[in-house]
Amino acid sequence: MLKGGIAAAVVGALFVLAGFSAGFFLARHDDTTLRTAAGATAEAAAPSPTSTRADFTRLNQAVAQLLSAAGATGGVTLTELGGSNPQTWSLNGDQQFTAASTYKLPLLMEEAQNVTSGRWHGTDSLCYQDNDWEDGYFSDYQDGMCMSRSQLEHRVGLNSDNTAAHMLVRYAGGGAALNKYAQAHGARQSAFYVPNTTTTSDLARLWVDEATEHAGGRSAQQYLYPILTHTAYEAGIPAGVPAGTTVVHKIGILDDEVNDAALVPKGPRGAYVLTICTQGPGGDAGWKLLANISRAVWQFEGAR
Repeated sequence: MLKGGIAAAVVGALFVLAGFSAGFFLARHDDTTLRTAAGATAEAAAPSPTSTRADFTRLNQAVAQLLSAAGATGGVTLTELGGSNPQTWSLNGDQQFTAASTYKLPLLMEEAQNVTSGRWHGTDSLCYQDNDWEDGYFSDYQDGMCMSRSQLEHRVGLNSDNTAAHMLVRYAGGGAALNKYAQAHGARQSAFYVPNTTTTSDLARLWVDEATEHAGGRSAQQYLYPILTHTAYEAGIPAGVPAGTTVVHKIGILDDEVNDAALVPKGPRGAYVLTICTQGPGGDAGWKLLANISRAVWQFEGAR
């Protein structure tokens, strides 16, 4: 654990270097698919609450059965970004759920966009205040302790740390500023941070906007994707796709709520966005439910 500003600054500098060197990641995904999908997803980015076209009936039934068997309620949205005819399907896509830590997705999108545009810098020193505290992954915060912006971003993305997220939100202008950014990038029904509610359709629209280069372009993607890949929480959507498949995602867990919002850059038919919010059963069973839904979507995409 870090104790004090000097140690934090040193580690922060290392995180800055790591963030810049991780830019190789984006070159590995099919950016041609994402670019050509930008125009094709204008309609897909606005999914209806429950869309059950004939092609999606089987998937709709499979997901509904998984939710029922787990004793859960849930919303699921799938937006295809690849293939010859990308479409969007959703089950309860406009139903409100507790966002939990998925509010950190638009937070990190904004961070990536502003850092890569030069408005902010990964080396910015951000200092902790007592009212930033919330139980989370790290417990090394002390009043007046300062860390680099990059280090806080890595804590939020890779570890979903709550206190680090509160610090970033405060320095970015608070919850109102976060929601203004999220709304500008597709989150029409969410109230992130306070009272912190969202829908799977909103989370999908955020990812579609980012993946189609409307939230800072490729430079922002190169900055953002490495800190949302191979995180401390890979038991949801990543666990439902074949080993070695890249999943860029942000999870959220609170009591029996388990959420995951993901971009899969290389699916069976190209890139797709999958967002899932569930209420019940929580814990390991909740993660298993998300993995099963993710697996059903992957198999559906492979059979299309």
